[in-house]
Amino acid sequence: MHVGRMYPLKEFLFWTRREIYLITIITIIPTVLYAYFDIKWIAIPWVPIALVGTAAAFIVGFKNTQTYNRLWEARQIWGAIVNSSRAWGILVHDFVKQEEAGNTHQQLIYRHIAWLTALRYQLRESRTWENMKKSYNVEYARFFVVPEKVNKLEDELSTLLSAEEEAYVLGKKNRATHIISLQSKHLRELKEKGLIEPLNYVELENMLVNLYEQQGKSERIKNFPYPRQFASINLFFVRLFMILVPFGMLKEFEKLGDDLVWLTIPFGIVVSWVFSTMEKVGESTENPFEGGPNDVPITSMSRTIEIDLREMLDETELPQPIQPLHDILM
Repeated sequence: MHVGRMYPLKEFLFWTRREIYLITIITIIPTVLYAYFDIKWIAIPWVPIALVGTAAAFIVGFKNTQTYNRLWEARQIWGAIVNSSRAWGILVHDFVKQEEAGNTHQQLIYRHIAWLTALRYQLRESRTWENMKKSYNVEYARFFVVPEKVNKLEDELSTLLSAEEEAYVLGKKNRATHIISLQSKHLRELKEKGLIEPLNYVELENMLVNLYEQQGKSERIKNFPYPRQFASINLFFVRLFMILVPFGMLKEFEKLGDDLVWLTIPFGIVVSWVFSTMEKVGESTENPFEGGPNDVPITSMSRTIEIDLREMLDETELPQPIQPLHDILM
């Protein structure tokens, strides 16, 4: 998530420079053919091009609205996870009696932090439809670091789970799911020992069900892409419009004067760049967990939750909040 006031124009130009090179070539060729080689028949009336541009603008606007909705829903889900996590800490502290040997509260809270860790690692896994492997995104990725891409899950879990539980969890595919199942098993054992009242046990189990629900919502967004038919037609319409724009501008600028036909190049580049950039912005918002600069900052939110829960245990050696790098907060 970008936390600065705005993206600098130079970063946008860097991010879209490959498109700018392509647009420049597409614009220069028909202009040179028309003005220098006097091939007049390549000019196209502006009306049909404007119709294509209208369709492209409509589908681009539709896509950007829907991808923003996906991003906002993902943010709401993780807002609910933050609230439920804090509630979990309170309920554990007030509803669960400490065992004579061991630290029950710490086990339950550390295991919850392990669930957050496993979930964010799962959400950062790549999918075939995601966009961060595209060349322009790979280049832009030098401005920030995705912790889940550089740190190992095993190292993170080793400080939160026992060796036996860590081995069990790492042997599963959906690790977050099985961490919750360990929590439920532990709660049942505590109830059987009389350390949790029956009604309090039900409340704690309901909290685990709520966490499963939020996990499932996150997985739904992660595993169901923005429909490919809409993404494809959006790209096709924008590319078609980019190709047609200079052919429609030739006669329009020639009406202002023979030498002014060369204005087709700068104005054609600007118009095509606007449409191309709008399409890329929508694309960059499609997948809010993939590890891009416009993602929901689940790493930072998980760290915030961890700090809150550790403070509920009266710990003093707390991890530092995640800081943005080049105004990108992960």
